Amino acid sequence: MGKTYYLNLLFFVLLFVSCGDTNVVENIPDGGVDTPPISGYFKKRVLIEDYTGTWCGNCTRVSYAIDQVKEQSDKAVTVAIHNGNDPFHFAGIAPLKNLILPNSPLALPVSRLNRMIVWTFPEPTNVQEALNLTGNNSGLGIAMNSNVENGNINLDVNVKFALNYSNLKLIVYLLEDNLVYSQRNYTTYYNNVNPITNYVHNHVLRASMTDILGETISGNTSAGSSFTKNFTIPVPSNIANADNINFVAFLVGEDNIAINARASHANENQEFEENP
Repeated sequence: MGKTYYLNLLFFVLLFVSCGDTNVVENIPDGGVDTPPISGYFKKRVLIEDYTGTWCGNCTRVSYAIDQVKEQSDKAVTVAIHNGNDPFHFAGIAPLKNLILPNSPLALPVSRLNRMIVWTFPEPTNVQEALNLTGNNSGLGIAMNSNVENGNINLDVNVKFALNYSNLKLIVYLLEDNLVYSQRNYTTYYNNVNPITNYVHNHVLRASMTDILGETISGNTSAGSSFTKNFTIPVPSNIANADNINFVAFLVGEDNIAINARASHANENQEFEENP
């Protein structure tokens, strides 16, 4: 066969390939905790929601596990959701209970990682489960800017995307730190003291600034886009000290699993934790 035959054959092969479907594959990094930072992605934090109570003597087990996580990583975002006969009881807990335990009572302690993932009992010996959900390469980043003064809160939650997303929901919490109240303790943690007097309760959920199950994001959530959601509200009446206010924002997908989260103190102006 001559040279012309092979040229014609090459032409038809190229024509066939060019007319076929083109698959665009996103460069999604390995989500492993030890994967090096990749430019354009964001620090990945784990959300820990701790369903707890000052009256719950076994709840200190989860508190201790959270302490261990924070000793080993700066990538944990924690929320304490108090329930029951408790001065910090969160009245809006029912939707969360129905989400994570739809057919069971809320027998404390209960803990969830990234909202839906069960933290294996006993949590202090399974700290690595939480650490494994952190990393350097989230497909979305969060930055908050707030002003708390004269009894009012103004908060901007900024979100930026490195990957394409759809059907996302945003949740924004208002928390309070440095709430001092006696804590029951049936465990050997915290020096086996029961009760722990003058126990300092931090990251206590005081209000949800969105629907507690999430507010649907209707704007553009494709790679390279960003959006800002503003909240302007009075300081809630249950806040003991406005100086101790802080915020948590996170986004979940259709499965209600948190994709990324971030915490912010009052009057803090954050930049995106974007890899250079």
